[in-house]
Amino acid sequence: MKVINLHNDEKEWIALALENNRHAQHQLYTKFAPKMLGVCRQYCKDIHQAEDVMITAFMKVFANLKHFQHKGSFEGWIRRIMVNECISFLRVQKKVRFMDDETFFEETHNQIESQLTLDEIQFLIDQLPDGYKMVFNLYCIEGFKHHEIAELLNISEGTSKSQLSHARKMLQQQLNLQKKYTNGTE
Repeated sequence: MKVINLHNDEKEWIALALENNRHAQHQLYTKFAPKMLGVCRQYCKDIHQAEDVMITAFMKVFANLKHFQHKGSFEGWIRRIMVNECISFLRVQKKVRFMDDETFFEETHNQIESQLTLDEIQFLIDQLPDGYKMVFNLYCIEGFKHHEIAELLNISEGTSKSQLSHARKMLQQQLNLQKKYTNGTE
C-alpha cells in the first residue's frame, strides 16, 4: 500500500513561499487566515477593516518571510505581524488615545460565571475606548508584559497598567449591568 501525502509540510510551504511560489503562499494563507482574522478582529470593530488589515499583514508576512528564523512557531511569528499591523492601522486612523494616567488599581480577579457567548464577550470588549481595548488585548489575549506594551505603543509602563486597570473596571461594570438585566433587577 502506497501512502500519499495530501499536504506539504509547513516548513516546505515556507521554503517554497520564499521562492514566491504562489501555491505555497496560498496554502499558508488558507491555513492561518481564519485565526489571524480573529486576531485582527480583536483590534478592529468592523469585520471589513479587520479583513483589510489581515490582508495587508499577510503581504508583509510574505515580503518578510526571509526574516523568519524557525526559532519559534510560525503561527506566533505571523500573529505578531498581525498585531503590529492592527496597531499601525489604528494609529493611522487616529482612533487610539492614551491618557497619561499613571495611577492604577491593584487587581482583584473575580471568577465570574457567565452565560455570555463569545460574540457577547467580544461586543463588551468592543465597547471599551480604543486605548483600553488595545492594552487589554495585548495583555490579556496576546500575553504581552506591561514593559513590552509600553515599548510597542510608545507609552509608559504605568500608563499601560492604568489602561488595563480601567479596561477591567469598565468590563466589570458592563458585566454587572448585564447580570442585573438578566436577573430582572435593572
